[in-house]
Amino acid sequence: MSIRKFATPLLLLAGLLSGCGAKDDPQARLEAAVQQLQDNIEGKKTAAVLDQLHGEFRAQQTNDRDWARRTMTLLFLRHNTVKVLALNNNSRVDPTYRDKGYTDAQVALTGAEGLIPDSARHYAVKLEWWQDDDEWKLARLQWQ
Repeated sequence: MSIRKFATPLLLLAGLLSGCGAKDDPQARLEAAVQQLQDNIEGKKTAAVLDQLHGEFRAQQTNDRDWARRTMTLLFLRHNTVKVLALNNNSRVDPTYRDKGYTDAQVALTGAEGLIPDSARHYAVKLEWWQDDDEWKLARLQWQ
């Protein structure tokens, strides 16, 4: 028998087991939530982004979920293609309050009508995530 016949099932099992561990790892789930937010914005999925926002979401201390919906609608109508380029990011779970997590990132937000972006802006963003039933929800958003 070839070693490939044994290696493939073992690799699949290892992948499944590592996936199970990720469900219990708050750091891995936080990083997955950050990636999902980026994917949802790039996919122009307003409802999915809103689902990732905590019920008490605030941006720049005064804007709420309704502001987020209106802003995304305008951005998505204005541009056929939206990209969020994470130049760097760092996510961490609060060691004292394990139900809070933070992401600091430098991002470029681009919009395009065709293949070439016709607008681009750079932001330093700070995201505060709160766990809600073992799911990370974006609660606070600050940018410069």
